[in-house]
Amino acid sequence: MGKDDPVRVAQVVGPVVLGGVDNMVMNYYRHIDRSKVQFDFIMDGYSDTPIDEEIKALGGRVYKVEPYAKNMVKSMGQYYKIFKENHYQIVHSHMNTLSIFPLFEAWRAGVPIRIAHNHSTAAKGEGNKTVMKYVLRPFAKAFPTHYCACSEYAGRWLFGNRLYDSGKVNVVKNAIDLDRFRFHPTVRKQIRAELGTEDRFVIGHVGRFVYTKNHSFLIDIFNRVHQQNPNSLLMLVGEGPLQGQIREKVEKLGLSSSVLFLGLRQDVPDLLQAMDVFVFPSYYEGFGMAALEAQAAGLPCLMSDAVPPEAKITPLANFLSVSQAADIWEEKILSFSGFPRTDEGGLIEAEGFQITSASDCLMKYYGGLCNDG
Repeated sequence: MGKDDPVRVAQVVGPVVLGGVDNMVMNYYRHIDRSKVQFDFIMDGYSDTPIDEEIKALGGRVYKVEPYAKNMVKSMGQYYKIFKENHYQIVHSHMNTLSIFPLFEAWRAGVPIRIAHNHSTAAKGEGNKTVMKYVLRPFAKAFPTHYCACSEYAGRWLFGNRLYDSGKVNVVKNAIDLDRFRFHPTVRKQIRAELGTEDRFVIGHVGRFVYTKNHSFLIDIFNRVHQQNPNSLLMLVGEGPLQGQIREKVEKLGLSSSVLFLGLRQDVPDLLQAMDVFVFPSYYEGFGMAALEAQAAGLPCLMSDAVPPEAKITPLANFLSVSQAADIWEEKILSFSGFPRTDEGGLIEAEGFQITSASDCLMKYYGGLCNDG
């Protein structure tokens, strides 16, 4: 690498789901100065993803590896080969407790700067996945040289209070491009017309169909709302292993004509414009980026109190416990009917969640690590 070449950072992102980790890393990638810092992406699985070509167009490289759960030995061998052949100065792993595996291979390959970045926590109910998180958590500090987290809560959960309080955990904001999310009445009108929801009270949710997101309870809540307001509609954005199960539940409750399953979408900012209230009843979150995006779109948000308090950036954010009955959630949601949309971008920017300023901070972080090395 020539002295004027950009520092190339290997971003280990796991499966690409157009949300969560890969969405956050792409937000930064689009806005960093790529003449100084370049990203390569290491993804689980061999299928093409909607972001592969964009990454290549921006100067990045895309590597596909065997998912750890399918063949750990093969996966780790592939990580080692990628790290060794590319002589990375920085490997930045976003695999939460699973970062131990790629970072072990980065250590073996002689990568000097190895970052473990936590985006998640845990809760009862995920069986072996929860057990695995708690088994691996004590080893989270074995191979990284540096530590990052999406929130204080996530940082303390994985790396411990002592390390967090020492100032050694860098909180990297799940920042967004505010201009893409700000409320636009004309876009709202257009999208609602396209979806046929012009006169409906639209409740929205963005998230993978996995245990964490608690879709089953969301359907229970919507069932109550729909009984009170038959003109209501639930818009679900995302895909995942539990989607079939949730579809069955919707059909059994006779709600099929009032629930939209929109799948994986790259126009989430536009879809948020079409919603009237955003509901996010997660069992746990490292931060809750979807809730930030909803607030940026001026939507009233009703979230589980398992979402870190840092996700409340504006007065639009409200919390309830998932242990409270569906009718409590229903009453709160119905109270938002006719809620006036407001632009809270100033508050979001002031808290450091505008991607332009946040990407500058990340570049300075990488630069500081390289200079220290």
